[in-house]
Amino acid sequence: MTSQALEQIPLTTLKGVGPALAKKLEAIGMRNVQDLLFHLPLRYEDRTRVNPIRSIHAGDVVQVQGEVVDCRLAFGRRRSLQCTLFDQTGSIALRFFHFSAAQKNALVVGSQVRCFGEVRRGRAGYELYHPEYRLLRAGEDEPLSDALTPVYPTTEGLQQGRLRNIITQALALLEQSGRVQDYLPPAMLAQLGLLELAAAIRLMHRPPLDAPLSWANSGMNPGQRRLAFEELLAHRLCMRRFKNDSSKQLAPALPVRAPLQQQFLQQLPFTLTRAQQKTCNEIAGDLSASTPMLRLLQGDVGSGKTVVAALAALQAIAAGYQVALMAPTEILAEQHLTNFQQWLQPLGVEVGWLSGKVKGTAREKLLKTLATGTCQLLIGTHALFQDDVIYQKLGLIIIDEQHRFGVHQRLALRDKAVQDKLNPHQLVMTATPIPRTLAMSAYADLDSSVIDELPPGRTPVNTVIISSERRPQVIKRIEQACAEKNQAYWVCTLIEESDVLQCQAAEVTAGQLTQQLPSIAVGLIHGRMKSVEKKAVMAAFKRGELQLLVATTVIEVGVDVPNASLMVIENPERLGLAQLHQLRGRVGRGAKESHCLLLYQAPLSQLAKQRLEVMRASNDGFYIAEKDLELRGPGQVLGTQQTGLMTFRIADIVRDAVVLDQVKDASEQILTQHPDLIDPLIQRWLGERTLYVNV
Repeated sequence: MTSQALEQIPLTTLKGVGPALAKKLEAIGMRNVQDLLFHLPLRYEDRTRVNPIRSIHAGDVVQVQGEVVDCRLAFGRRRSLQCTLFDQTGSIALRFFHFSAAQKNALVVGSQVRCFGEVRRGRAGYELYHPEYRLLRAGEDEPLSDALTPVYPTTEGLQQGRLRNIITQALALLEQSGRVQDYLPPAMLAQLGLLELAAAIRLMHRPPLDAPLSWANSGMNPGQRRLAFEELLAHRLCMRRFKNDSSKQLAPALPVRAPLQQQFLQQLPFTLTRAQQKTCNEIAGDLSASTPMLRLLQGDVGSGKTVVAALAALQAIAAGYQVALMAPTEILAEQHLTNFQQWLQPLGVEVGWLSGKVKGTAREKLLKTLATGTCQLLIGTHALFQDDVIYQKLGLIIIDEQHRFGVHQRLALRDKAVQDKLNPHQLVMTATPIPRTLAMSAYADLDSSVIDELPPGRTPVNTVIISSERRPQVIKRIEQACAEKNQAYWVCTLIEESDVLQCQAAEVTAGQLTQQLPSIAVGLIHGRMKSVEKKAVMAAFKRGELQLLVATTVIEVGVDVPNASLMVIENPERLGLAQLHQLRGRVGRGAKESHCLLLYQAPLSQLAKQRLEVMRASNDGFYIAEKDLELRGPGQVLGTQQTGLMTFRIADIVRDAVVLDQVKDASEQILTQHPDLIDPLIQRWLGERTLYVNV
């Protein structure tokens, strides 16, 4: 039997798998026998021995065996079945909150029971809550397990015992076939010191007895290393193939026409940094080619990415093409609109605006100018790719903060731009630096440019961690800053009061600060305000009419007020590192010494302490991004919508970062020497998800 046969054997051929169970298994990604083999344990349990009851402690996960000496119904807040198990060394209670009459009748005094579970402290001593148990016949000496017991990821209505049984059947089929198809060349395995695939699978499902129970996630497990390597390789091959396919497609060649760009640069009140100039040259070279640009533009908060994007847009517009700039929030999109109108309208460029709130006659008029080509640059939110939005000649798509958009949305915008077999150029911007580990995996299909230098005059922000018990001192600090003609932000994490989350809501905080600081003009901005109201508040703050702006995290990106030199972030423990860094980037945008006060709610968890300490210690966005990845994982760093391709079954970007350089080299070797292996590897690990490679 071959690996191909295992892929083709439906789960319903296994004993005990009917249509209902097959449907549950499909819900967790298992459609055939080979899928079962790649469904690996989360951890292991030691059921190779029976623990004397006298030797156990709270928190232990143990297997005990003994005689039921008491069994009765206990009544309290919840009815439960409580049995007492005795084994000559001591006794322990077994408690069941969900039980059947058959269970109650079987667990009678005198019966012999072997059970497994976690030890907890109860009212009458140690207890096992809902242990797995097996009744033993009189005189029966049931053999113990001769291997560690795997614990698998499961789903509602699918018990571990049942899942173990069908995976055991899949392993038996693997043994009958003798091997599973191993796509990696033997020379590559030998060079990298990797196990053959079949051996790796057996090792994961049937680890050696002396393996630690944490073996499944230790990163030292050779079986896991082999499987994680192949999965990371499949992901990278998918994105490299996408990049190679893109290089074979046609895009409009947008030659550099210097006069328009020179006019733009001359009107700026500053000169570009060397990093900006280098990045502009890289982008200009891409746009001049007749293959689609796929470029990631990274730059820390305040590094000047928007100016670089404006120069790219002008190159497309000068060549007779339209540009679409999409941002994730209205406030960021409006900030772009303000900047681009100020910069480009004096040059005769027609800039349009489209969001979900643009309706009626205004929308019809905008769509008409877009379809006729009068509108040369369209800025907006996800509304840019709605069905009735038709571009006459869209040549460049600029996406800001890409990870905040769903893959479907980006795919829709790209498909909209394909005209006469010409694909658009794409420039993806992010102020959330991508850790190297993610750049090598999630963004392997994109060329990368980094603006690694801040404009002159920017000052590092001093960050202080303060308990909310010192709130009065923080308010005094705000008063002093405003008295010195500075402006300040006070950031809250919620809009309305919530007893459950223990957060000061923005509306309540604004009211309190208005009362406590009568000499200071306080403004309020949050996501539920109308667009016109938000715009008016931000304009008043920029003009200096408001000294203190109380806001939710809507100000995280795109807000630029150089006179703001103090920020208070309330309940920072509720936010991720990347978001905190983005918020802090709203201050320190001028020459004044700037401060960020992290006003936390005690007590802090260990994880929250680590996050806040990272913020206090560094202003380096790339260092912070790496720590964020370590603490939260790629799904949270990229955003749940971004992870269509990044949902790994076995690999872990942080744990397996040490093999990424080997994965990179192996992918190039397979692309050049073994191209016939690319499709099988991608199909095995990604299947239909290949559609959502970074688009």
